[in-house]
Order: sequence, then C-alpha cells, then structure tokens
Amino acid sequence: MENIILIGMPGAGKSTVGVVLAKRMGYRFMDTDIVIQEQVGMLLNDIIAQRGTEGFKETENSILSHIKAEKTVIATGGSAVYGKEAMANLKNLGKVVYLKQSCRSISNRLGNLSKRGVAMKKGQTLRQLYDERTPLYEKYADIVIDCGKKTISRIAGEIEDRIYKLKIDKVP
Repeated sequence: MENIILIGMPGAGKSTVGVVLAKRMGYRFMDTDIVIQEQVGMLLNDIIAQRGTEGFKETENSILSHIKAEKTVIATGGSAVYGKEAMANLKNLGKVVYLKQSCRSISNRLGNLSKRGVAMKKGQTLRQLYDERTPLYEKYADIVIDCGKKTISRIAGEIEDRIYKLKIDKVP
C-alpha cells in the first residue's frame, strides 16, 4: 500500500503537515480524529467526557483497526498508538512517520487540553503523557522526523525524501 501514516503528540503538526504532504504528493488526506467524530456523531472531548479516556481509546482502536485507504496521508490522533489492532492495521496500510517535537514545543502549541479532546488520565501532566507516549511512537515508527524549528514545508519535504529513499532501497 502506498499510504503515509503520521503519528505523534497532539500539537505536533500531523494534520497541518499531512495536508501539505498530500498536496505535494497528489495523495488524499484523512484525519482520523474527524473520522472518529463522524462515526460516533460526537466531538472528541464529548466522547472522552461520556466514555472516559479508556472508553475513548477503545473506540479509537476499533475504528482505526478497520480503516482502509489508498494513496492517502493519514493523520492520526495522538493516542492512536495505544491501540495494538489499530497500529497493526495502519502499519499494514503504509509507512508510519513519527513527527517528533519537544515537550516544551507541544506545550506551547496546545493551549486548553480539555477543549482539544486529548486522551489523558485524570491528574496526568502533559510531561507525563509525553514520557508515556514517546516510546510507543518510536516503537511503531518506520521513519522519525525531528520537527524542531522547521517549517511545515521543510517537514513535508523531508518525509517525501525519506519515503522515496525507502522505495529506492527496496528495489533489488
């Protein structure tokens, strides 16, 4: 499959980079947070409020484990990496790219976490969430892009170059 799956913390730029990358490559774009909202019929923060963090993660895992796509840049929610079935499906669909940002950068970008629909445990800090998720992002990533102090266009270009290099390296 010729898909590119973007993973990373909320606020890492997955959706923004994803749209630019899709345009550059002539791919479709899919934001899994929007897919979840459409299928459930509620905003993410409302799903979390009603079902709790664990319930949200189960919903996300279920929906993402059945996603199908072709020639699509897929921007996942930051918590997608908690779902084993979801990540198995996404890895089967294409190359997984981790957009790595520092915790400080994420903190500066996020603003009000409760309005954003971030799946966090009660009382958990952003730093704790970052430290919990980082090993999962690294585990599932085929490519890691350090996004610090880079423009959206440069990040998209680096992803495109790395994907192209992976294709060339595969040719016998």
